Amino acid sequence: MSASTKQRRKNSKTDKAAPGSSRSSVQVPASGGSPQDHQPWTPSAYTAFKIVLSARLCAAVWNIVGDCDETFNYWEPVHFLIYGSGFQTWEYSPMYAIRSYAYLWIHALPIKMYNSLFQANKILLFYLLRCLLALCCAGCEIYFYRGVSKHFGANTGRIVLFLLLLSTGMFISSSAFLPSSFCMYLTFVSMGGWFLRQYSVAILGTAASAILGWPFAGILGLPIAIDLLLRKHKLKEFLMWSLVSLAIFLLPMMKIDYEYYQKLVIAPLNIVMYNVFTSHGPDLYGVEPFSYYLLNGFLNFNIVFVLALSCLPITALVKSVLKLKNEERFLFPIYPFFILCGSLSIDYIQKLWCYLFTSQSSRHYTEHTNWISQVTAITFSLVSLSRILAIYQGYHAPLDLYVGLNKIAGDPKIHTLSTDKSVNICVGKEWYRFPSSFFLPGENWSLKFVESDFKGQLPQPFQSGSDATSVIPSHMNDMNKEEKSRYGYHTALMGISTGLSYSIDGHFYRAFLQDDGSHRFFRAFYIPFISSKYCTYANYNILKTTRTRRGSRQKIDVS
Repeated sequence: MSASTKQRRKNSKTDKAAPGSSRSSVQVPASGGSPQDHQPWTPSAYTAFKIVLSARLCAAVWNIVGDCDETFNYWEPVHFLIYGSGFQTWEYSPMYAIRSYAYLWIHALPIKMYNSLFQANKILLFYLLRCLLALCCAGCEIYFYRGVSKHFGANTGRIVLFLLLLSTGMFISSSAFLPSSFCMYLTFVSMGGWFLRQYSVAILGTAASAILGWPFAGILGLPIAIDLLLRKHKLKEFLMWSLVSLAIFLLPMMKIDYEYYQKLVIAPLNIVMYNVFTSHGPDLYGVEPFSYYLLNGFLNFNIVFVLALSCLPITALVKSVLKLKNEERFLFPIYPFFILCGSLSIDYIQKLWCYLFTSQSSRHYTEHTNWISQVTAITFSLVSLSRILAIYQGYHAPLDLYVGLNKIAGDPKIHTLSTDKSVNICVGKEWYRFPSSFFLPGENWSLKFVESDFKGQLPQPFQSGSDATSVIPSHMNDMNKEEKSRYGYHTALMGISTGLSYSIDGHFYRAFLQDDGSHRFFRAFYIPFISSKYCTYANYNILKTTRTRRGSRQKIDVS
């Protein structure tokens, strides 16, 4: 007799409550599933993909560029690969070489091909790449959803799907051009492959994440390795796919990086050496206290973050009360598993509630407990949307202004349309909000830095010529020390103005949330008609420097 037949008979026996008993049985599967005819409804993979993709495309269009590392370490080098100009950080200096051009080309190739065919506007290319990232993220999420549904059961699967859909964390990370987002995509793939028992996919996903993305993400594959080697004894399969991973990821990456650095480079190894084996690498740019990560987790996942942290004790309690066996659970400090562990907690709470408080016999424990997941999902969604709106309302101004810069460039009343005259857009303390050179109106427009309160090292333009990426640039250091050579004189200044300013037509400046003078809660979460009373805003402007007849200068807000 098969194990599944025995399990079905065991379930049918427990369905028959003892005479006079007021407590019904709770139908739960031995490994997260349930008898086929009792499975709760879940969306098909195709339907789920269309729903999730819609949310990710919205994020691609509306999300801000929230990290200067995204701009200067990834968008700017990709702009250089396509147009021959862009900013370079010390990490791309051949002296340090801790970034891989192979990772850049994964993203640059599709938009470069599109540009070669259609000569597209640069802003269009920016958003096209974001939409492609959203498409990839949605596909990886649905693969993960299929794995969760099969391994943990349909109820957990549909909770995961709903929480993924409106999560603030997923809104922020899904279309970000960062190795951490790249690793998140591949974590969805590797864990989905593990749950579906497609072990080749699990190994390849983990390897690609560590080699092409961020080497420290490789530790997330440790549970997969332990499971395959110690529990399932698949040493041969593990070694074979590990070698295949090195062949299809590491060797091509080394070949591409050799072409650019003109020397042998293993970028993942260099990242590890810098961050682990130098005295300043780990804490050069600051170390956040543990409370920061708790706050960040709550802002991005609100009540689901709390449920995720509670997953292990909740699981242990329910397994003890309901006498469940053979269910696996996985806790990893990354976004996909905040959602998974939170969903598992909700699922187990439903099982416990059904066992303790439901007196009627039911075909499945979700029949009388769906209200628990629904209330949790609605609360989670409302708080998540409030957080998303707060980010957009408060911090979207710089992106809007740089888009508006292209309108200025095309208006002869404001700016000369000559392509022979160079135009400098200068930034001071707001340098880290520059979204990328994809927002500069033309090749004669350049970004310059103005000396400000920031005293760290700023990026500098790539060299020109065929050896631009292999020559060691001057005035570079890996200690984040200020380099005075970065500063220039300004003709137009982008930044925040809190004093009196005026514009030509009043249509270009945007309100920008100020941390000082704003309530911590209402700047973190947007509450209609209330947040504006407790938050302080300033104008984010473009200030144009002009000369009077006497040669003096005045600043005019033309944005």
